[in-house]
Amino acid sequence: MAVLLKRLLHPRRPPAALGRPLGRREASLDTHAGAAVRVRFAPSPTGFLHLGGLRTALYNYIFAKKHRGSFILRLEDTDQTRLVPGAAENIEDMLEWAACVVGIPPDESPRRGGPAGPYLQSQRLALYAQATEALLKSGAAYPCFCSPQRLELLKREALRNRQTPRYDNRCRSLSEAQVAQKLAKDPKPAIRFHLEGEAPAFQDLVYGWNRHEVASVEGDPVILKSDGFPTYHLACVVDDHHMGISHVLRGSEWLVSTSKHLLLYQALGWQPPRFAHLPLLLNRDGSKLSKRQGDIFLEHFAAAGFLPDALLDIITSCGSGFAENQMGRTLPELITQFDLTRVTCHSALLDLEKLPEFNSRKVSFFKPHPLPWGRRWSGLEMPAAGRSLGFPGRLHLRRLVSDETQRRQLVGKLQALVEEAFGSQLQDRHVLDAAYVERIILLRQGHICRLQDLVSPAHSYLWTRPAVGRAQLGAVSEKVDVIAKRVLGLLEGPGMSLTQDMLNGELKKLSEGLEGTKHSNVMKLLRVALSGQLQGPPVAEMMLSLGPKEVRERIQKVLSS
Repeated sequence: MAVLLKRLLHPRRPPAALGRPLGRREASLDTHAGAAVRVRFAPSPTGFLHLGGLRTALYNYIFAKKHRGSFILRLEDTDQTRLVPGAAENIEDMLEWAACVVGIPPDESPRRGGPAGPYLQSQRLALYAQATEALLKSGAAYPCFCSPQRLELLKREALRNRQTPRYDNRCRSLSEAQVAQKLAKDPKPAIRFHLEGEAPAFQDLVYGWNRHEVASVEGDPVILKSDGFPTYHLACVVDDHHMGISHVLRGSEWLVSTSKHLLLYQALGWQPPRFAHLPLLLNRDGSKLSKRQGDIFLEHFAAAGFLPDALLDIITSCGSGFAENQMGRTLPELITQFDLTRVTCHSALLDLEKLPEFNSRKVSFFKPHPLPWGRRWSGLEMPAAGRSLGFPGRLHLRRLVSDETQRRQLVGKLQALVEEAFGSQLQDRHVLDAAYVERIILLRQGHICRLQDLVSPAHSYLWTRPAVGRAQLGAVSEKVDVIAKRVLGLLEGPGMSLTQDMLNGELKKLSEGLEGTKHSNVMKLLRVALSGQLQGPPVAEMMLSLGPKEVRERIQKVLSS
């Protein structure tokens, strides 16, 4: 850097664009007709990926795919002092986690590579040095020798006077001789961009026409630090140019910096991309999402068993960009329906208390799957139209269940959850058989939000046998033996196909044949015998879940206790 600065020493002249300045028409940021759409998601690995970042990534992805373009992941790791170990890997891991179900993988990234790499800014320092050299040659940038102590004093003085801290541009006016003298003592100064002249107007695709006269309210910004790393302002401009980015979709917090970036484009003689600044994603109470909120990171939701498409569903439903807000859209539907002109300036309020509902809303009507029993108890036909499913639909989970490949993956995940939750408590390890686990998922899919719900205490009866004594059943009804024997007789009847509705009918007939005994007491007694619980799924569903052999053994065990 010192050699470069010495070579560039010459009488000062006003900064000028390396190309012709943008005119009013060009300030609309039109891209070249027929140019490929290329967008980027460029997080900083100073923390793990959270919902706000996922929303930005998703909007970039669906915009790119709607226009048959490319979605690029670039990691802006130039602030080496704030890097969080593992954050860079986590960001791409979480995008791949989202991609494993709903498909939002980057086309180009640090892990995948691509024609415009490398995709880590720390590996692109030569490009920033070249751009800085061009700016120094044109007089659009200059070395700054101010010490951190002086800059801190300027900041304190401004705050004491209740003013916005800003650099006073002191080093802008140094003569060639003064620069040479200071370089001898400090060969690695920071480089500042000379903010001068009228900032170009630009038409943001969300916020409309904007112009921020940054030179009147800000000091000249550092674009290259003394360690050779660029600041965000230079790095994003250089990278967007060299990566051929056509549209920049980013958070609205960068709206006021865009004029500064346009001045850099102008000074470098480059055509800028079009900009669309997305309104903030806020908590339900209007407060900002904070990385200090442990429950906004994607890793938290993945560990808690929430589906990726449920997260995509809730962050698109609470915002704008679509003709109407609705739950349960698939990714192809999001791509088809997305319209950038429909994104409003209003912040989106995120209600995470609704996430379980989104996680469970996936409707997919499919043919019944036969149960692999000697006796054919199907019971898996979908509910008739209009029948309640608890939450209106259970869309996301049911969509996975309806796909045979995805269902096999769910079976494997639930097997691992059962093993982890119950382990040595399993009296019969046949409950880990794929056929049994699949049956449980098929029967319970309309009533759960996450696979983890199936290993909760309310569903423990599916995996372990409850400790139920005869006295407990006697407290429900005096006719324990009569009820038990009739149910056992029902199980030993001739082979036939019993559905849940048919079982309900048989149990109703059984109750009607017991004089002086209410049907509700019969159901309560059977529920306690099978699960040890007073509340739970319908008894007919419990019987279908456990299977005739296990139902028989549990009832006989209670009778003999």
